[in-house]
Amino acid sequence: MLKHHIILISLITLLILPCLLSGISQGALLFLTFEPGARANAMGRAYSAVADDAYAMWWNPGATAFNKKTQLAGTHIPWMAGSGIEDMFYEYLGWNQYFYGIGNLNAHIIWMDAGTQTQTDSNNNVTGDFHSFDVAGVGGYSYELVPGKIGVGGNFKLIYSYLAPSTTLTESVGSAFSFGFDLGAKFLDVGQPGLDFAVVLQHIGPDVTFVDKEQADPAPMTFRLATAYTVFDNPMNKMLVTAEASKILANEDPVWQRIVTGFGHFDETIYGAGAEYTYLQLISLRGGYYADTAGEVEGPSFGLGVQYKFDNRYKLSADFAMVPGGGLVDYNKIFSLGFEF
Repeated sequence: MLKHHIILISLITLLILPCLLSGISQGALLFLTFEPGARANAMGRAYSAVADDAYAMWWNPGATAFNKKTQLAGTHIPWMAGSGIEDMFYEYLGWNQYFYGIGNLNAHIIWMDAGTQTQTDSNNNVTGDFHSFDVAGVGGYSYELVPGKIGVGGNFKLIYSYLAPSTTLTESVGSAFSFGFDLGAKFLDVGQPGLDFAVVLQHIGPDVTFVDKEQADPAPMTFRLATAYTVFDNPMNKMLVTAEASKILANEDPVWQRIVTGFGHFDETIYGAGAEYTYLQLISLRGGYYADTAGEVEGPSFGLGVQYKFDNRYKLSADFAMVPGGGLVDYNKIFSLGFEF
């Protein structure tokens, strides 16, 4: 049984603690659901209908179809810093490239480091230390199905999760290798200029087995529905507002049935809303509200960003956000950098 060996310790670290942050009640590979980008997080994690940078391939692979520049982006999140857990962090690195007449190719990699854990035997005697981590490599493609109006795209991902080494109680290493898909679409100027919509289905994949196939858990398939509206946009300033709802479709049904049956516990739907004001295309102020009532993670988010353009071609951006962290820490801090040309 898992409760008799060290795998349990790793599961607590990698599954229960993230649940306190995101409110996910079921599913494996929960690091896939951690949202990258300080800009997105500052706006209440309502970003799938905005997504115009190198984070777009995570939030909505269809949104990258409208990104006509080469884009790079990175995020660093020290998870639960200040709570006594100081060696747990999340890293994201993304790239997007437009090819005329072909569409957009993009890729990103995610690394979730759970730090060093103590290994014990069945009598709780310490036998050593080990390191737990998750990693995902993702490649995607997008295309303007209707130029200037509808963009569609998809991702394919390979995933590896390492929880713990084998012990005298189990010959199996606590690790899993899996794969998954993302599908997304973004609709521009729906009904009136500046009103955009997005629909996304993320992390479509098979059940995940670490040690015992009988205890396999579903992948955290996620449905997202979002809208964004540009209130005004001129050389002096720009204002946009956005809202999003997301739902983890994780239960015991076969993966394609979950697209319907996964909505059964509708009270687990997560909501976010936010706004961004940008002055002189230089400084951005952002705020939002994130509500995951089932996971007891709720509250305001806020952040700021600085963008600098030079040679009429290059753009460098730096962003910072603070978002509700759940019961273990009041706020998580998120740092991001972006570059495009």
